[in-house]
Amino acid sequence: MGMLIREKLEQWEKEYLSPYAALSMASKGREREEEQCDIRPVYQRDRDRILHSKSFRRLKDKTQVFLTPEGDHYRTRLTHTLEVSQNARTIAKALRLNEDLVEAIALGHDLGHTPFGHAGERALDQVCPFGFCHSEQSVRTVEALEKNGQGLNLTAEVRDGIRNHQTRGMPHTLEGRIVRLSDKIAYIHHDMDDAIRGGILKDSDVPKEIGAVIGYTTRERLDHFIHDIVTTSSGTDDIKMSPAVAEAMKKLREFMFDRVYENKAAKSQENKAEELMISLYEYYLKHLHKLPEYLLARAERYGEAPEILVCDYIGAMTDRFAIAQYEELFIPKSWHY
Repeated sequence: MGMLIREKLEQWEKEYLSPYAALSMASKGREREEEQCDIRPVYQRDRDRILHSKSFRRLKDKTQVFLTPEGDHYRTRLTHTLEVSQNARTIAKALRLNEDLVEAIALGHDLGHTPFGHAGERALDQVCPFGFCHSEQSVRTVEALEKNGQGLNLTAEVRDGIRNHQTRGMPHTLEGRIVRLSDKIAYIHHDMDDAIRGGILKDSDVPKEIGAVIGYTTRERLDHFIHDIVTTSSGTDDIKMSPAVAEAMKKLREFMFDRVYENKAAKSQENKAEELMISLYEYYLKHLHKLPEYLLARAERYGEAPEILVCDYIGAMTDRFAIAQYEELFIPKSWHY
């Protein structure tokens, strides 16, 4: 019998991809061994599992930066994820790295994000004695929570990239490092675009010393970031920006924190969102029996702390569902006979 389609694709990776690429055939594998697919290499299979997961679909109703904005064109956590994926794939293709691995990490990197963006994350981190970090929760989502507690059984390389996509982490693969940088590029780019759409910023507000290095419009800056990473990283065992562009990005991020992320008008509803999350956390901690069965089963089987299970439930909610739960539990309704 001839080679399977998957084996031909693995062979193609070996012959064509960069010597620095993570090859599908060299994966460290999954926590639970499985029979290989005859068509798809392991990272493509991981990508498909994430794409078909419930936690991926819920991203469409989770805040990116602006809470429940009145407009159809503001980003959500899902559109952010797709933009990260597209930026990362562009860079990976240019550097002949593994696009399937890059895409799987990118699509999965925010699966554990809370409703109401970082306001929701701050609230759970504040009240949970074990803390709460969305990158760790994303890994927990794919390992222990998806498919009613079975998890997605993803490869070690995908889970490593998801866990280490934030600034304080450093993925072991170059593909993971591409996603780590692409995440920052995407949110700075699209958050500025949304801020301009919302009348909080104008392109001309960006300091000229930043514009002189990376461009004066959102389109110019995105293009410059991606070209710079490809040029600077080409032929090296690392993913990086040139010093000048990295410094400009740092200054642009500081500018965004000052003008957008900490803008009182833009973030005026965040305190309400945090209070809502804390109220739900305290309620479910007192009424554990109202948690889904698969979470209660984890408490029984593994002795997991109630606080963690409550965070699992609330952290997975969409903005809309969290608000509906709050209204159901705390807002009095008109009495009628």
